[in-house]
Amino acid sequence: MDKNLEQLFYAVLGGALAVKEKIETSNEEIKAWQEKSEANAHTFFDEMAQRGEQEKEQFKGMFKDILKEIVAELDLATRGDLEKLKQEMDK
Repeated sequence: MDKNLEQLFYAVLGGALAVKEKIETSNEEIKAWQEKSEANAHTFFDEMAQRGEQEKEQFKGMFKDILKEIVAELDLATRGDLEKLKQEMDK
């Protein structure tokens, strides 16, 4: 009976060590995956920020064009119109 008990103890000990090794291996894989995910997230964020900067200039130009059209439609005085008027008044 002692021999069976000893074998059971070693079997449980061996199983516990195998589980411990599997957990450590899995933990290292999870850490590597997490680091890779973080790097991918940073890269993605940087790419989106760069694209946003590029689109900003294009959007700014479109917005200016729309404002110019609105000013023209409403027949509002522009800076140039006001400067011409000031020059005429100074004469």
